[in-house]
Amino acid sequence: MVYSLFTDLDRCTPEEVQRLLLLVPDAQRVETLKFKHTFGQFATLKSYLMLENLLTSQGIVSAGTPLRFETNAHGKPHLVDFPHIHFNISHCPKAIAVAVDDKPIGVDVERYVTPSNSLLNYCMNDDEVRQVRESDHPEATFASFWTMKEALFKQRGTGITHELREVLAHPHPDVELDTKTFDAQQFAFTIATAVRS
Repeated sequence: MVYSLFTDLDRCTPEEVQRLLLLVPDAQRVETLKFKHTFGQFATLKSYLMLENLLTSQGIVSAGTPLRFETNAHGKPHLVDFPHIHFNISHCPKAIAVAVDDKPIGVDVERYVTPSNSLLNYCMNDDEVRQVRESDHPEATFASFWTMKEALFKQRGTGITHELREVLAHPHPDVELDTKTFDAQQFAFTIATAVRS
C-alpha cells in the first residue's frame, strides 16, 4: 500500500486550476469542468495527478498513460485498464488523499468541526457519543471516528450504509484501520486496508 497526502490548499486558485488542466488528458479535463467551483476542480485535478504519480512511482503505468475510470453501483471508482490495482481518493478543505493497493482500499480525510448533538446522535453510537463529549479535543475525536467509518465503507465499496452508527462496534478482522490526526492543520485521516495473511 502506498498513499499520498496533499495539504497545501492555499494553492487552490483559478490560476492553478488552469495550469493543472494542461497536465491531464482530455477526458479528465471534461470531468473536471463539470465542477462549477474552484475547489472541486482543483481537488479533481490534483487527486488525478497524485494517483498518476503513485502509479508511475510503483512502476504500474508509464508517465503520461491516460487513466480510464469506471465506478461500481455505489460510486467507488476503479481503473478500467488495471483491474488488479485498487485505489481510493478523498478530499476536504484541509487535505487531499490518494491511496493505492493490490487489495480493496478506502481512505477518508475530514476537517475538524464541532459536531451538533443531532449530528452526533445520527452517526455515532452511544459509546462514541460519550467519547466525543468527554474528549479534551472533541473535534479531533469526532473526525477520527468519522474517517474510520467512511474509510471502512469505501474499502468495502458499499458507500455509507444504514450501519453508520454501529459499524465500528463490530469486529472487522479482515480490515486494518490506520488513523492519524493533524491538529495543526485541523483534519483527521484514515486508511482502511485488507489485512495481509
